[in-house]
Amino acid sequence: MTIEIFTKYIDSPLGTIEVSATENYLTSILFVETQRKPSPRKEVTAHIPPIIDEFEQQMKEYFEGTRKDFELAIKHEGTDFQKSVWEKLETIPYGKTISYLELSRRIGNEKAIRAVGTTNGSNKFTIVVPCHRVIGANGSLVGYGGDLWRKKWLLEHEAKHSGNYQTSMF
Repeated sequence: MTIEIFTKYIDSPLGTIEVSATENYLTSILFVETQRKPSPRKEVTAHIPPIIDEFEQQMKEYFEGTRKDFELAIKHEGTDFQKSVWEKLETIPYGKTISYLELSRRIGNEKAIRAVGTTNGSNKFTIVVPCHRVIGANGSLVGYGGDLWRKKWLLEHEAKHSGNYQTSMF
């Protein structure tokens, strides 16, 4: 039995977002135009399941600064290690950051820092699973598949709406 995947493109302040889903859960949320991996557009499906409409509404609220947490059914595809990293990403509070080293500590394997970084970079749920909240140990902006300018924008946006805003964060 084949599971049908539905796709829609949504405009955002950071460019076009491609969202794909089954009838029951999101399968990916990715920026279309990125320097590392530009994504060719898929055919937009005629039927759009309600979960994509719900994502669109929650993303709109996020960009307005009124939503800090997402309540969406997503399905991670990966190894147990990758899933553990992505689950830890979801625990980083809105407006806060941690280092890759701290993330590797949180999964219980400080020596897995490179694997943690690679896994963080392969997150298929941009913004919703907040890989943008992971920064270098020295506070630098490193390693974001959606391009560093977007990471900077997202962190400044969250800082502004969480009360942690400084005029020059990065």
